Amino acid sequence: MDTLSYKTVSANKATVTKDWVIVDAEDQILGRLASAVAMILRGKHKANFTPHVDCGDHVIVLNAEKIRLTGKKWSDKQYFSHSGYPGGQKRTSPEDLKAKDPKAVVERAIKGMLPKNRLGRAIFRNLHVYIGTDHPHEAQKPKEINLNRIR
Repeated sequence: MDTLSYKTVSANKATVTKDWVIVDAEDQILGRLASAVAMILRGKHKANFTPHVDCGDHVIVLNAEKIRLTGKKWSDKQYFSHSGYPGGQKRTSPEDLKAKDPKAVVERAIKGMLPKNRLGRAIFRNLHVYIGTDHPHEAQKPKEINLNRIR
């Protein structure tokens, strides 16, 4: 067997095929949904995954307002942000964030599971979160996937 004939395939922007998938968030637990969607966005489910390339799919998350959190996390969990000024720390609970913008809870959970660099910001642009079941991406012919079957 000639071992020199085996080549490591490294994906690049020209060779990547990006699909569109739909995920229904209704009655899904937030953290489990976020980790599965982050894996799909990153492209780790593909055979030609390359860590330094955006090789993941576009993900459409529907019914973002019907997400679940276990235990008392709706009231006890805290999101922190800081303005950069002394005393500029702000705390928000998922309950308050959902009342203000239901999509933000899902977006924040998924963004936290992506790389904290230029690539992570580019990958995050492939996420599309919507309230309800309507979305403007019918032209892309997205296929619906069941997160419970992805490993």
